[in-house]
Amino acid sequence: MELREHVQQIDELVSQGDMVGAINQFFSEDAQTSDYANVTTTGKSQMIEKMSGFLEAIEKVNGIEHHRTMVDGDASASEFTFDFNMKDGSKIYWHEIIRRIWSEGKVIQEQYFDAN
Repeated sequence: MELREHVQQIDELVSQGDMVGAINQFFSEDAQTSDYANVTTTGKSQMIEKMSGFLEAIEKVNGIEHHRTMVDGDASASEFTFDFNMKDGSKIYWHEIIRRIWSEGKVIQEQYFDAN
């Protein structure tokens, strides 16, 4: 399967709010992530734990919009807007770029950039 197809599939899962499914299917066991708040994870299981906790804290998904994706070599960049009401009463509105480095059909590195 071509990288572009993998990227389309992972972006579709994210668009549906199935972030844990996306991680399970497309992350390598030793994948690393970092975000614009300097929060990092090392390993697929740690990212699943982080994302599961985050998803459990959501009261309502107001929207997840996938704007566009670029693929070049072993890298992809996907632009999303996420809009959530959280159980603690706070609201999250993220417009971000998710940059992924791929190897053998799996994400080995994922980094988030604030697109606001």
